[in-house]
Amino acid sequence: MNAHDIILRPVITEKSTELMDAKKYTFDVLLTATKTQVRNAVEEIFDVKVKSVNIMNVRGKDKRVGRYTGKTARRRKAIVTLTNDSNDIKIFAEEDNK
Repeated sequence: MNAHDIILRPVITEKSTELMDAKKYTFDVLLTATKTQVRNAVEEIFDVKVKSVNIMNVRGKDKRVGRYTGKTARRRKAIVTLTNDSNDIKIFAEEDNK
């Protein structure tokens, strides 16, 4: 399985951007991904050293539109902590102010 298949997208929320200062990054991952697979995928894609991986399953929320009800898709979220001597992950593109 390809590393880009395991890491789906970064989670960008107010809490996750505050955690980036502590070298903790949040990603949506494949529903069947294990901690070891997530660790290897992050190290391969971003060229960093991973200290730990915490994974949680997020249930789908009930939503309704008019009289019709449904659920949003369930997902799996991983919080990846990097070592202190590791490089930072560049999620946001830095602009050149010239």
